[in-house]
Amino acid sequence: MNAPLTTQPLDTAQLQRMADAVRVLAADAVEQAKSGHPGAPLGMAEMATVLWSRHLRHDPADPQWPDRDRFVLSNGHASMLVYALLHLTGYDLPLDELRRFRQLGSKTPGHPEFGVTPGVETTTGPLGQGLANAVGMALAESLLAAEFNRDGHTVVDHRTFVCVGDGCLMEGLSQEAISLAGTLGLGKLIVLYDDNGISIDGDVTRWFADDTPARFRACGWRVAGPVDGHDLQALDAALADAVQASRQPGAQPTLIVCRTTIGKGASGHEGTADVHGAPLGAQGIAALRRTLQWTHAPFELPDDIREAWDARASGAARRDAWQARFVAFAAAHPHEAAEFQRRTRHALPANWFARADEVVATLATRLMRDGKPLATRRASQLALDALAPLLPELLGGSADLTGSNLTDFDGHRRIERQRIAGNYLSWGVREFGMAAALNGVALHGGHVPYGGTFLTFSDYSRNAIRMAALMQQRVIHVFTHDSIGLGEDGPTHQPVEHLAALRLIPNLDVWRPADALETAVAWVQALQRRDGPSALVLSRQALPIVTRLAQRADITRGGYVLCDSPQPRAVLLATGSEVALALDARRVLAEAHGVAVRVVSMPNTRVFDAQSEAWRNDVLPPALPVIAIEAGHPDGLRRYAGRDGIVIGLARFGESAPGPQLMAHFGFTVDALVQSVLRRLDAAAAKA
Repeated sequence: MNAPLTTQPLDTAQLQRMADAVRVLAADAVEQAKSGHPGAPLGMAEMATVLWSRHLRHDPADPQWPDRDRFVLSNGHASMLVYALLHLTGYDLPLDELRRFRQLGSKTPGHPEFGVTPGVETTTGPLGQGLANAVGMALAESLLAAEFNRDGHTVVDHRTFVCVGDGCLMEGLSQEAISLAGTLGLGKLIVLYDDNGISIDGDVTRWFADDTPARFRACGWRVAGPVDGHDLQALDAALADAVQASRQPGAQPTLIVCRTTIGKGASGHEGTADVHGAPLGAQGIAALRRTLQWTHAPFELPDDIREAWDARASGAARRDAWQARFVAFAAAHPHEAAEFQRRTRHALPANWFARADEVVATLATRLMRDGKPLATRRASQLALDALAPLLPELLGGSADLTGSNLTDFDGHRRIERQRIAGNYLSWGVREFGMAAALNGVALHGGHVPYGGTFLTFSDYSRNAIRMAALMQQRVIHVFTHDSIGLGEDGPTHQPVEHLAALRLIPNLDVWRPADALETAVAWVQALQRRDGPSALVLSRQALPIVTRLAQRADITRGGYVLCDSPQPRAVLLATGSEVALALDARRVLAEAHGVAVRVVSMPNTRVFDAQSEAWRNDVLPPALPVIAIEAGHPDGLRRYAGRDGIVIGLARFGESAPGPQLMAHFGFTVDALVQSVLRRLDAAAAKA
């Protein structure tokens, strides 16, 4: 168990100068950039100084040390606060990078970005998401501790600290996050609330009059304060108490309410919205220096302050102490130690690739032999049943739709407050909260997370999906009920624009499989992906088996020739449930009209677009007309059909009726596809 970070008495004079160093660095960087948000860093300087110098366990030389405390700045517009802290404590963030704040190619972008700045744990800026990410991090810590800690050997024992502002707590996402954290009893989650009462439009009491402490208490949190957010002793006592409470059995997450003044020290501006998002200006900077009695030039810091902030030696000592504990753990439990190291490196099991391929082959062979149509949501569950035993880090869940998404698997263990150890979580009706927390789980390391909901509800979680793509995190979203084919629930639940919209997110793999084999391949590709999230878009209705086992390598290329004809005159391009329609139309065209066509299945447009030009042209020959069909907005496939091509899609909302009736009503039929091909060929002949 970790000992308290420091027992040194509080030197308030030194700590105040350290806090003022944060203030002037932040103000100078914003002033040099002529852009940024000085108000929050100026107001949060004491909070951050006490936390980072006296309570946060980290090692600037090893930002990926597995047992470090996590720090999340949810109000990411205050980015210069964390950049100043990282620079001062000794991370690889030299002063020149602070001078280049918000400039092209710098390590100090306008909002903190994971993977750009050493020590930044998550990309924040969209308010509230950092808080939800932190819930995911705290959940991951609790699960790893339950799985790997042994009597006499504690190798997972760290906290997640979050700074939030009024804006974070106005977002509805915050309620999803704090409710879940309180329900699960994530006691190592500690939130510092920068309660300055100001947002861009002014005094928040006109639009945010919540009793915030009562709200957190009602969700099962422990609440401290309000404390004076500029009183170093009060802040230190509150943090020490929160850390101590987090060590107790059955601990609750903690909120520390810190009453602060936005723009503290900025004479003439402090306490007003004016200082939120604009540089102080030359006169304002000069006034700040006079108020703080700071005589040093911009970006200049005295040696004693640099020495007081430098955390490299203390960080190395803490990491070395943990490493010694881990060596003892490895000697007593070598298998568990090796597994812990593998998982925190984000590495797949050594035998993963061969065994996953075997699983796909076995599952596909069995289902093809059975020959019965199967919903791809059920095929997904069967794939999970087979793959989960190979991947102990798999962490699944659903937003209150387990029985519909079919996201549980054989042998899953449900996570509950009384039994935090497990690998499956019912997230409740919290699609956005689930998606954002899954990002935190992935960022923390040690798990490969996935979560399910209906495709139409991807709108709720879209911004968190976007953030996963931006951060290149391996998060898997299982979206079922993928079209009007779901039937009677009607247009509120029938996705139309969602496929096209998801495909527009850079770096997101969107898989819409046609049958069980494509589904299993999609799962394996998503699990193996190391540089971004994936979305599996699955049917409610049963679909026939249309692929062959020999095509599984082609499936991984995103688009491929599923069925060909000698000298085809056109290409039928389809995804998901419409692939079977294309195959039936091919047969009718050949038998009734003597027209040979090729059928292309395209389960993943992004992956297909990344293939070589030779592959793409071989699959979709430029000389052949393309007729595409997809039960979604036609713009999703229009680029493959070209200017003269035809796309059969749905550019309006659906209706409430049985799925087969809706498919016929909206023109998703063999006959409609056949007639489209014939019209396209006739038009080409007329032109010739």
